[in-house]
Amino acid sequence: MLNITFHGAAETVTGSKYLLETDDARVLIDCGLFQGLKELRLRNWADLPFRPQSVNAVVLTHAHIDHIGYLPRFVKTGFRGPIYCTPATEELCEILLYDSASNQENDAEYANRKGFSKHRPALPLYEATDVGHTIKLLQGVSRDKWFNPAGSIWCRFHNAGHLLGSAMIEVEVRRPEKMTRILFSGDVGRYGAPLYHDPEPPPPCDYLICESTYGDREHAPQKILDQLCDVVQDSIRRGGVMLTASFAVGRAQQLIFLLRVLEKAGRIPRIPIYLDSPMAASATLVFNKYADEHDMTEDKSISPAEALKAPNVHIMRTVDESRRINSVQGPAVIIASNGMMTGGRILHHMKQRLPDARNTIVLGGYMAPGTRGRDIIEGRDRIRIHGQDVPVRAQRASISAISGHADRRELLRWLSKLPPPKRTFLTHGELSAANALAETLRTERQWDVVIPQQGAEFPLV
Repeated sequence: MLNITFHGAAETVTGSKYLLETDDARVLIDCGLFQGLKELRLRNWADLPFRPQSVNAVVLTHAHIDHIGYLPRFVKTGFRGPIYCTPATEELCEILLYDSASNQENDAEYANRKGFSKHRPALPLYEATDVGHTIKLLQGVSRDKWFNPAGSIWCRFHNAGHLLGSAMIEVEVRRPEKMTRILFSGDVGRYGAPLYHDPEPPPPCDYLICESTYGDREHAPQKILDQLCDVVQDSIRRGGVMLTASFAVGRAQQLIFLLRVLEKAGRIPRIPIYLDSPMAASATLVFNKYADEHDMTEDKSISPAEALKAPNVHIMRTVDESRRINSVQGPAVIIASNGMMTGGRILHHMKQRLPDARNTIVLGGYMAPGTRGRDIIEGRDRIRIHGQDVPVRAQRASISAISGHADRRELLRWLSKLPPPKRTFLTHGELSAANALAETLRTERQWDVVIPQQGAEFPLV
């Protein structure tokens, strides 16, 4: 027996969970939270169709919450096996999961205090104690080294170029009668992205599970430094504040690094930058520890650590420090998490800054349907935050070049040297994006492509 079942990221982007089963092992690839639409978020509360205790091990592609955020709930409901990932991912997981638990606890407390939740009382999906139990199960494994999570299943990590520590997972199912190779792409990074090296070429495989987040579109051809420079200069001319929702791990470091590059080149003046994320500050220490994984092509004289130590960069760790930003007048830059504007400190800044037409809300990267980020991209004039309708009068600016995901052209480039797998499963994309990429692979390359539905099971023969 060799089966794969898609328990997440099927016809949607978030909630990555792929259960790989053999006669002697059950391994879960990724264990992420669903984000976005309410119908997706409710899946986080539903019981899984398999017992967590029955899974031998979990193997992770990278540390973003839609790939790891369900882990504490998985442990809380019975999983006790090892969780394998790269060493950098291991350290980032601890930071991100504790932050996720804190956000959920704080949001539940705030909802109960303000009385806007439909649940009485509002509860977090998991708590910090569950994260503590989860962290003890993490085991870091270096890239390019084979390891055996369970039974006949062997795995090896390769650099996916998406985030510090990110990896595609090469799997070999080593059975006496047959060897089967499976490749999980994880999130494929961009070519020439700041801080990250290009994704490595995919190794040959019998079966490919590939992301399709941007399978139907391409990023703007304008270079990222030019895009960012234009947005900053426009914001300065209006005298407003540039508010950026950012993933605290990855994009926050990229943004500050790029702003410092523009400053050094004299393309923008030195203006105050407020990093309202203690998690981003903690994550930067991990980025510094793994400096050999960075690609500093844009300006090799600046490190992520130096960027955060600049005199105009202010790191706001406490809630009181965060509140003090409310009195800041422009021009200035505020970077706060989380990236899709579903929770965290960014919501409090949005409530204050969105109604002012002098300000700019900057959007970069993928925004899932049902998130406030998607609503803003689609031009909604009012956004619901903490039970209130907030008018959106601020300017909207999209910097697609800062996305951590390969676009359609880059995905096809990444796949160009790969011999045709027996079958390719497209996941981690909205249905329109997955369909567009599937059609191209079928018509131009004659590949056998399937877009699995949630809960679909396939034999790999």
